[in-house]
Amino acid sequence: MDSREKYAGILWGTAVGDSLGLPAEGMSRKKIEQRGWYNNWKHRLVLGRGMLSDDTEHTLMVVECLTAHPSDVHEFQRALANKLRWWLLAFPAGVGFATARALLKLWIGFPSSRSGVFSAGNGPAMRSAIIGAYLSESPDNIESYVRASTELTHTDPKALVGALAVAYIAATPDNISSCWRALEGLIRIEPTDWPRILDTLKIAVAENWSMDDYLVELRLGNGVTGYVYHTVPVVLFAWFKWHDSANMYSVSLTEVLNSGGDTDTTGAIIGALSGARVGSINIPREWRSNIADWPRGASLIDGHVSALIKNEAATSPRWIFCLVRNLGFLVIILSHGFLRLFHWSRHRVLDPRSMSDTYRNSRNR
Repeated sequence: MDSREKYAGILWGTAVGDSLGLPAEGMSRKKIEQRGWYNNWKHRLVLGRGMLSDDTEHTLMVVECLTAHPSDVHEFQRALANKLRWWLLAFPAGVGFATARALLKLWIGFPSSRSGVFSAGNGPAMRSAIIGAYLSESPDNIESYVRASTELTHTDPKALVGALAVAYIAATPDNISSCWRALEGLIRIEPTDWPRILDTLKIAVAENWSMDDYLVELRLGNGVTGYVYHTVPVVLFAWFKWHDSANMYSVSLTEVLNSGGDTDTTGAIIGALSGARVGSINIPREWRSNIADWPRGASLIDGHVSALIKNEAATSPRWIFCLVRNLGFLVIILSHGFLRLFHWSRHRVLDPRSMSDTYRNSRNR
């Protein structure tokens, strides 16, 4: 696969997974089944169309900073910090608590090297695939750039391990043995919990477990939370399980979205990794064409792919355009949430104690 298809696969794969998963965010597997969405994923946010959340927005901002500073990691981090500061000021509808705290620290004067907060949310993992792919020819730089992106917002070593796992898979998606070696190498960063997670993942893949079995093993029957050691293992399991399938992208994304929970982020990450392996040409055309967003839409995604190929700085949208879009997006999200609540209330009396841990924790990135 040539570089263009790989980059397009990651960016479009992220956008499709993000937009398909967004309407189901916070829903348990059971509720997804009740709604008739299980194994039936299409854009449902507004009038049969999908929109993009922070997962895709962060990825595109990383592209802008990577192409502007491909050989200076410190400038890359400062540029990303500046973009994220202004991104927050445009009132995005979805922003994780840890990320929000880190960006507020930037606004009150903390340098980018000290803005991160101790959190193992999955924010860094959702934006790291393109770093691995872009720097795949200079693998020694992957860790430094992923670390710069991660520690800007999250300082828990688990967040770094999750982000690096995603980046290394995206760097060499056609070399399965290399992918496993890269995952094993992360034990040096976090030797407490990662070895156990990796052992379970290896067993599940080798014995061809079902996704249901794997979710039960991880105690994620109500959905995948925003904790990086829940999100990344589930994504990796789907990726390894289906990496040789002719329709890998569709099957792996469907399996992950069926799992419920933080579906926009899990969808974005598996979309990026599956896209890195199969390219954009194998992402269903209907899923791509039904994304309707602005100013970060189809033309911007394609422009960022071209910038990566040409090693030219990618153009970012104007801040005022993002603000206007986000205000409209907020109305759509609130309306969608109200309609979803109305649907649930028709079938049961809502009890706050019955809300899954997934819903309460899904935004902890």
